[in-house]
Amino acid sequence: MNQDSYKDMLAKVQAFHDKHDFKNTGGEELTYRISLMAEELGEISSCVTKGKSKKELAEETADLFILLLGTAIAADFDLKQAFWDKMDKIMQRESKMINGRIRVSEFRD
Repeated sequence: MNQDSYKDMLAKVQAFHDKHDFKNTGGEELTYRISLMAEELGEISSCVTKGKSKKELAEETADLFILLLGTAIAADFDLKQAFWDKMDKIMQRESKMINGRIRVSEFRD
């Protein structure tokens, strides 16, 4: 197994889903997955706002990444391709300074 391989990461998450039968026990239901992702974002926020260690931040971020990969499995889409398609799109966008911070978006008048 190549730990840098997207394919291997996806296979590992699929194995986790299979081990716990997510497909047949509600673990792949998309609104449930959204609530889990929101929970993980809260834990990431807590790491940052409470000054927790980089190790704790990395672990919570990994939880979110695993959920994202699992959502691609559950919804049957190619997250890797979606990533590259989106990067191509956002690389074309302009940036603006808003309240002292850079923002890259599709700004509409």
